[in-house]
Amino acid sequence: MKLKPILLAMLLASNVALADSLDTNLPDLGDVSQTVLSAQEEQRIAAQILREVAVSDDVVQDVEVTDYLQTLGNRLGASGPDKSQKFTFFVVQDNSINAFAMPGGVIGVHTGLFLAANSESELASVLGHEIGHVTQHHLARMLASQKADMFKNIGSIALALLMARANPQLASGAMTAASAANVQRQLDYTREHEREADRVGLSILTNAGFDVRAMPAFFTTLQRGTRFSEGAAPSFLRTHPLTAERIADVSNRVDNMPYKQVSSSLEFHLVRAKLRAAMGLAQSAVEQFEDNIKEGRFANESAEHYGLALAMLRKNDVNGASKEVQWLNKNASKNAFFDSLAARVEVAKNSPRTAAAIYVKGLSTYPAHRGLIYGYAEHFLATNQPDKAISLIQEKQALYPDDAYLYDLLAKAYTAKGKELLRFQAQGESYYRKYNLQKAIEQMDIAVKAKDGNFYEHSIVEARLKELRRLQNSEEKAG
Repeated sequence: MKLKPILLAMLLASNVALADSLDTNLPDLGDVSQTVLSAQEEQRIAAQILREVAVSDDVVQDVEVTDYLQTLGNRLGASGPDKSQKFTFFVVQDNSINAFAMPGGVIGVHTGLFLAANSESELASVLGHEIGHVTQHHLARMLASQKADMFKNIGSIALALLMARANPQLASGAMTAASAANVQRQLDYTREHEREADRVGLSILTNAGFDVRAMPAFFTTLQRGTRFSEGAAPSFLRTHPLTAERIADVSNRVDNMPYKQVSSSLEFHLVRAKLRAAMGLAQSAVEQFEDNIKEGRFANESAEHYGLALAMLRKNDVNGASKEVQWLNKNASKNAFFDSLAARVEVAKNSPRTAAAIYVKGLSTYPAHRGLIYGYAEHFLATNQPDKAISLIQEKQALYPDDAYLYDLLAKAYTAKGKELLRFQAQGESYYRKYNLQKAIEQMDIAVKAKDGNFYEHSIVEARLKELRRLQNSEEKAG
């Protein structure tokens, strides 16, 4: 099997510089001469991409997986050179070992990369490199240099970037204003870009407390990559330039750095187990986990039993999943992932009271865990308790004001209560957080015209509708 070249580039890049040389030859982040693509334009591209991400079937929507990645990414980003840069991470359902950075701090990671990484530090080494590309504005510089000739508007750039990964057919077909093939041909990282991302990535990895030796270790994994299955879709972007000289330089530099042993978090192992449990046929996943446990082939035994329980749920073996939960309760450290799993098993057993008790106890220990929040709200809706769902969601929205799914659940709860104005208001806020301003306005307009609702509620939606329309007008003028 042939590895995707973008991956090799990523890895090597993460393996490059000594800590004492990290600040040399890096561009000034405040130097506007580096790019003619403004910060506002970068954010507009990011918003367009995230709108597609929010509805893409190729994107993993599991909140426990995405929250883990976002938390890890935030930790790395906080150790980078630009503390003001915000990052948004998402997971692509694709078995190829790949990751990619886009303007505005948007970074995608393939499920294959999670599964190929043998440690959390290896995963972090790739993310650190991609963060380096963002903070050095590499892609923005390339887009800026091409936009006068290639791109007619920001929307076409964003769509081409996304479709170059999501739809292989578009690589050879024309798009509205820019083809995915053109994007891939034009946006090829240079060797200088890679050297910059190398240095930044290694600095990030060191500052965040990860093991720098994970970088060359992951390179070795890539060399053995024939045992990984590659997805059918092409790489999101073209290859990062790679030379034998750079490979040797990476290894030599890391060899001269102090040794630091860093253990992977339990969440790292659990997320990998969760992704493996969702792959292929459910029965095959069950058999693989069972064989691994029997033969002792695992990095973390608790994660292996956790994955087995999830795979058993997929094949509707509720009793088997329940036994695995019992094993975890007896042998594993307490963790929010396990509470969420235990509640799901009780729901599958049609034991709503037991499930509710698990959610209550779990949220008392892990009040910000969105897997538990979502599950408990969905439990209230399934058991015809919309008032309790509304109360829970409104409480947790203070923690996650930009969470679109919480608004989706709120809309369902108001629908169950026959509250039309509040239902459409919630749906509008959900669309807004999915970066779909037009649909947000449509839903808020329906809310304004609803026959129910008091004076105070009508005033709120009317003011919100005016605000959304002002935003739309501003975007149209800027576009």
